[in-house]
Amino acid sequence: MIRYALTRVALLVLGLFVASALIFLTLRVLPGDVAQMIAGLNSTPAQVEAIRERLGLNVPLPEQYFSWIGGVLTGDLGNSLLTGRPVADELLDKAKVTIPLGLMSMTVAILIAFPFGVYSAMRRGRFDGTAISVGAQAIAAVPVVWAGMMLVILFAVWLGWLPAQGFPRAGWAEPWLAFRALLLPALTIGVIEGAMLMRFVRSATLQAFGQDFVRTAAAKGLTKNQALVRHGLPTVGLSVITVLGLQVAGIIVGAVVIEQLFSLPGIGRMLVADVGNRDLLKVQGELLVLTGFVLIIGFIVDLIHRILDPRQREAE
Repeated sequence: MIRYALTRVALLVLGLFVASALIFLTLRVLPGDVAQMIAGLNSTPAQVEAIRERLGLNVPLPEQYFSWIGGVLTGDLGNSLLTGRPVADELLDKAKVTIPLGLMSMTVAILIAFPFGVYSAMRRGRFDGTAISVGAQAIAAVPVVWAGMMLVILFAVWLGWLPAQGFPRAGWAEPWLAFRALLLPALTIGVIEGAMLMRFVRSATLQAFGQDFVRTAAAKGLTKNQALVRHGLPTVGLSVITVLGLQVAGIIVGAVVIEQLFSLPGIGRMLVADVGNRDLLKVQGELLVLTGFVLIIGFIVDLIHRILDPRQREAE
């Protein structure tokens, strides 16, 4: 187990370095001159060159990369080219919106996926089980923007229960207002991700029905459903853990769109604005943090799966 964990840590570090290099190189091929944008249209070539020198944009790309990654290793993501503020400080400020939004979305997805997925598998071949399965496939195909607009019309316009856009100026100093502001965006992401996850839960539950230990428990007097609930659901959880970890990336992508739709001051909205403003250092930091978060979640999921599944330990 220790050797496996060390191997996974090494792969995680390697993945982060590869991701950082790809992010750095990709942003450098974007059109436009950051120094020219900062200096303005009426600036002289000398002024543009001075800004380029001050920002370190006049040195070779390898030197720029290693200077940036060296700062990252010490916790310094650099400063915004446009505002001058530390990128880490701005990320921490925006994460107060994005992280709760992601956690609420994942909670909604789990609360939808597991009960409905297990129930539809237990009712396979019957009208209600088939209806749930077909409904989940239809919801999973809905674009997140369209789903958000429909939920706004229903809960904000018609019923007036939730705010349509915005986040309180005081942030989490007003917890109830902040929670209500995030509830509708979280429902938008969570319902779609929950429908996707439900299909995997249903498939894993159907596979558990065919396991020997479930059939043995049924042969000893339990009904098939009782045998599944008592002995099969733990294996369903193991099968779904990996998929659940992968869906974190889907939630992050959904947050970028949803924060725009609901005018939430989160990382996703900031990232879109910074790409448009060509704030390269800030975009680098944002993309690296988001990529690192996804990779770390995958690492944690692998370890949890290894710990909870004795078959993998026995194979090792």
